[in-house]
Amino acid sequence: MKLLLKEDVDGLGFCGDEVEVKDGYGRNFLIPRGKALLATPNNLKAFNHQKLVVQSKVKKVIATVQAIADEIAKVTCTVKKKVGDTGKMFGSVTAQEISDLLKGQGVDIDRRKIQIAEPIKKAGEYKVPVKLHSEVTAQINLVVEAEQEVVAPAEESAAPAEEPAEEPAPEVEQEEEAKE
Repeated sequence: MKLLLKEDVDGLGFCGDEVEVKDGYGRNFLIPRGKALLATPNNLKAFNHQKLVVQSKVKKVIATVQAIADEIAKVTCTVKKKVGDTGKMFGSVTAQEISDLLKGQGVDIDRRKIQIAEPIKKAGEYKVPVKLHSEVTAQINLVVEAEQEVVAPAEESAAPAEEPAEEPAPEVEQEEEAKE
């Protein structure tokens, strides 16, 4: 039995392939589950037409995504993170922070598309990949700057804040007048 595969089937072939299978496998498994069609001339024409339509849509999507990738390549994101005395960064730069920075510069990217291989915990320049489509990957230029944490001397932090002069509460005055 000759069949035209509508999707990839392990051990048999890929979508669009014309395969020869045993009658029972085709009739009882592949065709009822929608994984294949009979390889008739009409089905071949319809499938090829549908494949061309899908390919043209994919080309349009790739062109759109490529334009976004070009915008991303032009942008440089700068992040300032606090570091301690030893130069160690508190926390790391996250995909959400990068997404927010890009949004601030006019490029809207979902944080899940940003692929940070290892946590960014040091100051420097990084190239962070963004997988926009299975065929299109862009690079974000990320600059991480160290921002020294300002530590106040212990004397100043221990001094109590100035309190206003105490005035007698109005309730106390009323009680004193009532006693007289």
